[in-house]
Amino acid sequence: MSMLKISVKLAFLWAVAFLFIEVNAQQLGKGISEEDLAPWDISVDPNGSRLPSGSGTAAKGAEVWADNCSACHGEKAEDGPAGALVGGVGSLTSDAPVKTVGSFWPYATTLFDYVRRAMPYHAPGSLSDDDHYAVVAYLLERNGIIDEDDVMSAKTLPKVKMPNHDGFIQYWPSKGD
Repeated sequence: MSMLKISVKLAFLWAVAFLFIEVNAQQLGKGISEEDLAPWDISVDPNGSRLPSGSGTAAKGAEVWADNCSACHGEKAEDGPAGALVGGVGSLTSDAPVKTVGSFWPYATTLFDYVRRAMPYHAPGSLSDDDHYAVVAYLLERNGIIDEDDVMSAKTLPKVKMPNHDGFIQYWPSKGD
């Protein structure tokens, strides 16, 4: 290929690149509207603020679990390629700590937040808020933290005291800090 053809192709590619940059640069520095941000702003604070409406029980969670979670975490959340989420209580100070929902997580609300934004692994965001509450209820029940019939919701979930709640140095600034 001649140098002239290569030069023309390179010039064309540079022109396309600059056009692309110019078009996209017009979007840089623009603020996002509250409406556009809302679907992405799903964080839940440890105190439970910003939990969505909805509710779920461990019984419903067992159904959702079987369809969406068991392939990675096992039928009863005790094994599977992605690891156990049940057990390990009292093991954190041992030579072989087992970090699970029951042994490690300090807040049930943080568990909800994680499940809601990241699970199921192959399709995050595909479950309803009721399904998220149900899966969290299932995990809490499997770890002996709540009873099978307890309903988890924005009102009840922040009241759940996790076994390792006091195992962390608490730093969650209050308003004004």
